[in-house]
Amino acid sequence: MAVTKEMTIAQIIRLDQNIIPILLESGMHCIGCPSAQGESLEEAAMVHGINPDELIDKINAYLAAK
Repeated sequence: MAVTKEMTIAQIIRLDQNIIPILLESGMHCIGCPSAQGESLEEAAMVHGINPDELIDKINAYLAAK
């Protein structure tokens, strides 16, 4: 399954807990934040000044290599 910008942080982490370090390394430290439950990856990336497309590429590259 591929990650999309519309998925919430919580959905992505449930998909694979090993995505957490990718999020942290990208500067997204809101993993345990309550808003991570309802905020899309795109929304969270914009709040943190992160390019959502680059982050999605990193996450999907990790998932494809599993």
